[in-house]
Amino acid sequence: MLSEHSNRLPTTDTRRANTPQGDTLVARFETQAAATPHAIAATFGDDHLTYAQLNAQANRLAHRLIADGAVPDRLVALLLRPGLDLLAAMLATLKAGAGYLPLDPRDPPPRLAAMLEDARPVALLHASEDALPTTDGIAVHTLDLPDFAAALAKSPTADPTDADRATPLGPGHTAYVIYTSGSTGRPKGVVITHRNVVRLFDATDRWFGFGPDDVWTLFHSFCFDFSVWEIWGALLHGGRLVIVPYETVRSPRDFLDLLAKEGVTVLNQTPSAFYGLMRADADRPDLGRRLALRTVIFGGEALDFRRLVPWYDRHADDRPRLVNMYGITETTVHVSYLPLTRALAAASSDSLIGEPIPDLRIHVLDEAMQPVAPDTIGEMFIEGAGLARGYLNRPELTAERFVRSPSGGAAARLYRTGDLARRRADGMLAYCGRSDQQVKVRGHRIETGEVAAALAGLDGVADAAVVARVDAAGNNELAGYVVMRAGALFDAAGLRRALAARLPAHMIPASLVALPAIPLTRNGKLDRAALPEPGHDDTVASGSAPADATERAVAAIWRRVLRRDHVARDVNFFDAGGNSLLMWDVHEALRRELGIDLPISVMFAHATVASLARALAPEARRPADPRPAAEARQRALLQADAMRRIAALRSSGAAR
Repeated sequence: MLSEHSNRLPTTDTRRANTPQGDTLVARFETQAAATPHAIAATFGDDHLTYAQLNAQANRLAHRLIADGAVPDRLVALLLRPGLDLLAAMLATLKAGAGYLPLDPRDPPPRLAAMLEDARPVALLHASEDALPTTDGIAVHTLDLPDFAAALAKSPTADPTDADRATPLGPGHTAYVIYTSGSTGRPKGVVITHRNVVRLFDATDRWFGFGPDDVWTLFHSFCFDFSVWEIWGALLHGGRLVIVPYETVRSPRDFLDLLAKEGVTVLNQTPSAFYGLMRADADRPDLGRRLALRTVIFGGEALDFRRLVPWYDRHADDRPRLVNMYGITETTVHVSYLPLTRALAAASSDSLIGEPIPDLRIHVLDEAMQPVAPDTIGEMFIEGAGLARGYLNRPELTAERFVRSPSGGAAARLYRTGDLARRRADGMLAYCGRSDQQVKVRGHRIETGEVAAALAGLDGVADAAVVARVDAAGNNELAGYVVMRAGALFDAAGLRRALAARLPAHMIPASLVALPAIPLTRNGKLDRAALPEPGHDDTVASGSAPADATERAVAAIWRRVLRRDHVARDVNFFDAGGNSLLMWDVHEALRRELGIDLPISVMFAHATVASLARALAPEARRPADPRPAAEARQRALLQADAMRRIAALRSSGAAR
């Protein structure tokens, strides 16, 4: 059984954790809320919260979390979808003194349960629409239940202070723990402090000058640390945060429309997402001309500069200004900064990452941890104020990755990134890939060892290997190779479905290949050069052929997008190696070739050739009678009004 001490996050120096020097995210936000109480802090669809409303909503929940036992260096798990409640819950957790643990409701329950078991949060906040993983010993609150909402309405709206918290909150305490993929098959939690995040914005202010006139998007999952930059970039500077619905994230054209409609000025994108947005911008120049963007910031994966040339053909160099930033979860989002230009995009074949943030240093070292010569590839080590505290409950891994600096004092640390780079003759740093098996797929950081371990653990699989391949569009995708046990049949689609019960969608290989044995070098290591190029799974082509002209038209588009010779009418798009970006390519092809513009959500719901062809039929696309929906909305509004009146009566009765 875990002791109370073992449930707390590791702290390297208690005196430093409680030092009054520097600010916390809580103090910065509360100062901003007091200065601009009536400014809109966040919007989600047609709903919004002012800074005062968001602060009050977070305060009510924070007092409840304090009563649950939330204290500095404990965690509160947030199992929530994008929305205003998510933002309030995140703030409430920090105001209570705890750090937040983001969990994606779309992840498989066993993976969520494993993270909860490792992190041992004091409480978990969720919505009733999502199933709960195992939560033994954790206080669970369902935010959208009427009883819980009524109880919160009676909670104080005043800012919690150190007098309310069990322990004073300081800059060195935990702000959040984000889990990243682990090479052994076990995700690892990265512990980031308030000080880490606050200094990120202070150190980069001279480059960006964020302010109250800026409009940001929360585009990325809050389980991805790019969201930290998006959320606090808005809220610490008095800006407005536009929370992007999941359906819009998957549709570049809908997202482009949102950017224009909301007047977004600061956009953060992984290169993979931006390439899709570029295509939407090229198709809709009217929307492109309406954009209010002043800055686009890239991060999360290597940027191919040459793919930006079409963007510069339609937009000025400085409106918006494009910036490339390299970074890692363990170094608090960003490490370096490089402003881009049309000339740089056209001329550079290297993925350049620029200069380090002023309070960080980038070292390029050899295996002996000595500086390499110019134009020689070495491993990047990061030093400075952005370094995480370490990995949650993983002291051995922390000691392995966060190493003592050979040139500094006893307290100086370097983070061993595993990323390779070379310093060019002009002093610029060029990113050169990885020294290990970690890859980036559509901005997600993945250890191929974790995927291989999950594959090898499936029924019927004797051995497995996973590598990254580059698809026809120049993007990374995972390819899996399996050795089946004697008597077990190879079923690629079935293996993918089994993997989906264990791993997030972005970790499912786009292709699976059966081999008699995994090829090894003479040293007993995986022989990547001997792995065959992924072929076409028989299950994708087997089955009924397209039955009519519409199905044949859809199948033709699928074959081109998926790069397959044959596609059966009843095979799922994602089992055939598709992903959300490729589904957008199908969407655009349907619009151009057939003149049909389906909502992207409909396409995800109809992910076979036969089902999608039925959705394309004129009778399926005919607008439904709006009266039943309008009547249902009216009933819902009346019910909600009645609930508010009952809550108000109860509250006034309690006050008397």
